Amino acid sequence: VQLQASGGGLVPAGGSLQLSCTASGFSLDYYNIGWFRQAPGKEREFLATITWSGSSTYYADSLQDRFTISRDNAKNTVYLQMANLKPEDTAVYYCAAYEATNDVKVMSRVPLFTLDWGQGTQVTVSS
Repeated sequence: VQLQASGGGLVPAGGSLQLSCTASGFSLDYYNIGWFRQAPGKEREFLATITWSGSSTYYADSLQDRFTISRDNAKNTVYLQMANLKPEDTAVYYCAAYEATNDVKVMSRVPLFTLDWGQGTQVTVSS
């Protein structure tokens, strides 16, 4: 199950950006969705996740409430709203899917090699 992340770009420090995660040919209704990022020279890290219904969300502690994940199943899209961006947020951002479960934290602990990775989107925050 490969997803497409989009919406990245160049933004000044303190700015905001909204990323989108979409799927072609299948519905995201039956999947929990997670956002991850990978900065140059670093491992891919978990950021945020939302359950299949949208009823629950979970975030990495390091985000300090700057990011918000949401979904619109009618549009088959999951969003990541990012605010107060910092240069250290510069990375390639990816989304991934996990079979629907009410365990909102599952994507924060699942081994990353078990997920299918589509094309990410580059976010660059200038200082």
